[in-house]
Amino acid sequence: MVAIDRLLAIMAALRDPESGCPWDVEQTFATIAPYTIEEAYEVADAIRRGDRTALKDELGDLLFQVVFHAQMAREAGDFDFEEIAQAICEKMERRHPHVFGDAHIEDAEAQTRAWEEYKAAERAEKGGDDAPKSALDGVALALPALTCAVKLQKRAARVGFEWDDPSGALAKVREEIAEVEAEIANASPPDRLEDEIGDLLFALVNYARMLGVTPEDALRRANDKFAARFRRIEARLAERGKTPESSNLAEMDALWNEIKSAEPKP
Repeated sequence: MVAIDRLLAIMAALRDPESGCPWDVEQTFATIAPYTIEEAYEVADAIRRGDRTALKDELGDLLFQVVFHAQMAREAGDFDFEEIAQAICEKMERRHPHVFGDAHIEDAEAQTRAWEEYKAAERAEKGGDDAPKSALDGVALALPALTCAVKLQKRAARVGFEWDDPSGALAKVREEIAEVEAEIANASPPDRLEDEIGDLLFALVNYARMLGVTPEDALRRANDKFAARFRRIEARLAERGKTPESSNLAEMDALWNEIKSAEPKP
């Protein structure tokens, strides 16, 4: 038995209503979806850490999520793992005519544009002639907010809704900062402040994107940097027989600046 057939058989056994695992049996698409997302993030984390052993394990966990959804769909009479695999095979061949056909693609950038054109044509075909058409169709709003913002902006940019250069995006960031400050000055309710801060974050994402910076990567790097520096602050305080709770902001800020200044410049 090949490994994938063994995995499918294991999943079917886990979901057996009489002899399966009670936890697995009671799961639904909705209850499993958060685990699927979590496993995808763990794959990304293993890649970021350069841990190939962990990557193998995490990819297995992610594959198991696909198998889990396929088994539930098979039970409902919708589709099965074979149909999932068949569909993705057909999609890859259809969207790569320069590999599996006679089309010619100049470079990776041209392929990216062609890929989006294929996707748009497929969405139009699925939606029918009367379906509403939008450049934003197909962007899943349930994506992580930073990722969703980038995708929405890229889609809008492709149809001309884009600043001529990053200076326009930077001006928008400054405008949004002023609007946040105005809401604070007016003691606006939390929902108004949330709305304006959301606009500011969206503008920052746009500015970063236009500079060629991936916002998710930039924020993740900032998170790593903050965590490393704060742990050093805790260590320095411990050397003095203190903790952050027994210290004060001025002392910790001074340590932060010392640690920052001692770091090698990237």
